[in-house]
Amino acid sequence: MSELNGKRLLIDLDRKLIIKEEIDEKERKNFLGGRGINVSTLLRMVPEGIDAFDPRNVLCFGAGLFTGTTVPSSARFNVSAKSPATEMLGDANSGGFWAPELKFAGYDQVVIIGKSEKPVFIKIYNDEVSLKDASHLWGKNVWETEKILKMQLGDDTIQIASIGQAGENRVRIAGIINNLARAAARTGMGAVMGSKNLKAIVVKGTKGVRIFDPLRLTELNKKLLDSMYRSPSFPVRSTFGTSFLVELYQGMGVLTTYNSREGQFEGAEKISGRNLLENYVKKSKACFNCPVHCSHYFRVKEGDLAGTEGEGVEFETMAALGSKCGNDDLESILLANNLCNQYGLDTISVGGVISFAMECYENGLLSSNDCDGMELKWGDSNIIIQLIHLIGRKAGIGSLLGEGVARASKQISGSEPYALHIKGLETPEQEIRGLKAWGLGWAVSSRGADHCRSFPLAETTWKAEEAEKFFGTPKAADRFSYEGKPKMVKWYEEVCAVGDSLELCRIAQVGLNMPLDLLAEIVEALTGWNLTEHDLLTVGERIIQTERIFNLRNGLTPADDCLPERFIKEPVPSGPCQGHRYDLSGVLEKYYQLRGWDEISGWPDEKTLERLGIK
Repeated sequence: MSELNGKRLLIDLDRKLIIKEEIDEKERKNFLGGRGINVSTLLRMVPEGIDAFDPRNVLCFGAGLFTGTTVPSSARFNVSAKSPATEMLGDANSGGFWAPELKFAGYDQVVIIGKSEKPVFIKIYNDEVSLKDASHLWGKNVWETEKILKMQLGDDTIQIASIGQAGENRVRIAGIINNLARAAARTGMGAVMGSKNLKAIVVKGTKGVRIFDPLRLTELNKKLLDSMYRSPSFPVRSTFGTSFLVELYQGMGVLTTYNSREGQFEGAEKISGRNLLENYVKKSKACFNCPVHCSHYFRVKEGDLAGTEGEGVEFETMAALGSKCGNDDLESILLANNLCNQYGLDTISVGGVISFAMECYENGLLSSNDCDGMELKWGDSNIIIQLIHLIGRKAGIGSLLGEGVARASKQISGSEPYALHIKGLETPEQEIRGLKAWGLGWAVSSRGADHCRSFPLAETTWKAEEAEKFFGTPKAADRFSYEGKPKMVKWYEEVCAVGDSLELCRIAQVGLNMPLDLLAEIVEALTGWNLTEHDLLTVGERIIQTERIFNLRNGLTPADDCLPERFIKEPVPSGPCQGHRYDLSGVLEKYYQLRGWDEISGWPDEKTLERLGIK
């Protein structure tokens, strides 16, 4: 038995039962923690075919194997359940300080079932775990909730994960927010939390985390930090965070613009990371124990929005609420970011539904009468702000948009071509007609349209000879080529699944090239388990296949591994990607073969499941 023993909290809101148990060491070795342990739990506990808002749906908060330790950039956690957006696997990831506090309290995972009769919050103070009345918090936004709870409990150091009005209203694109601006946003996990009448989880821990070999861990951490600092992208990522991608993507012609009709935006410079840093950022910010400090604290100094301040803003938000909606007003994006954090909304999906609505309005499928008297014109920042309020409150046109583009398009005749989603989840902010590996990653992602499930940076950052050695062809490093992309996406998916189970930041792990063999050594120093780089990739593969089985049990078919027709039928009209479309057929077939998936049923073959020990 290793020194690092994981504990699980099982909380039944119906019966007000709280059970503490050890997580089986075999399960931990097979899935590590975080995302992996969560999907293992869902497959075991969620009844097949139930509605996402059924009280029997299981909501899991999973910290990682590295979380709460001195391993750099490992402060994240995953929230998982059946998704109200996709009716398949729901999973979201967040950073900040909440997850380390959960580990300090002695827990790796919190599993919640049932539905409380009235609003409650969960209070976890080390071994003391209780359900508390939250009636006075219902109707409050996230920021108000945090302020009230810290005053009520008399402690500014508690860590809080909560929902705003969007989650309470079961808005299908609602997320869960911690530290005011850290969002477990995608796939509607906030709506599941709201459906259980659970307002918040408050955590305070003083136990620390036990380590198998502390001295060796210290030595390995120094190696990992040195590797991170030597990464060519460390200076730009630690200075700009992800906001530098606005200018980079603009130059490459892959910046989502006007609901992904185009790949370049005439107002890109105005919403760029450079403009953000030079005119609005007050200081850098970091998650727990992270040397990258990629986030920022911003403040608008003058004008109509003077006094607007908060943390952020990430590239995906800048593009989703900026170029995707034709909006070049950075100050309005900063305000919109705050509003999404306060209501508890996924900024990617919010940008997706608003740009969808704007294109519907442009084409006469929506009128001002349908939109509470508003004219949904491209680039109108005031309209974007008003729509966020309506979505969060589930009022007016916001009631429809908060359902997500897949459901909304079924109620707006002729709008399906503008509803950009995969498996019901709105597409993120890459122009995949000029990024073939990213496109395949979107199509096969276990949680729907997603940029973090594979994150194939080799497509744009590796040299041809590196790509040939690793993926079998130099063309794998060509973003317009399909060659080598199935193997690339498969490998990155497994690397990212491991990262989400150790709970490493994606930017640090993949963006700064954390060596897998070094991570395996760190696992051994933490736990005493003798794992290799190959073993870690096998864990990643096991997680991918387990997620696949969960989805297949909940209605997934191979037809769902697809891309929106816009990317397949419409060529990019201008810029570096001009004329390019996406042909998924051959590349998808090769990916299925690598995964051992049947082309007709979509199921993994028996040899694959037997090799991975999946029943």
